[in-house]
Amino acid sequence: MSSYRCPVCDYVYDEATGAPHEGFPPGTTWDSVPDEWCCPDCGVREKVDFDEVDVREGIRK
Repeated sequence: MSSYRCPVCDYVYDEATGAPHEGFPPGTTWDSVPDEWCCPDCGVREKVDFDEVDVREGIRK
């Protein structure tokens, strides 16, 4: 499973944990998240702006 980071506020969407408060249960893939979804922490970035990251290493892929 992959993780994606907002470049503005560093919020991380992790496919393994999902975002239940946003309606995405654990295991929800990034492709299943709607394209118009915005960062739940800062609200200014769209899904397309997120960077795929390796959470274990904290680096951008």
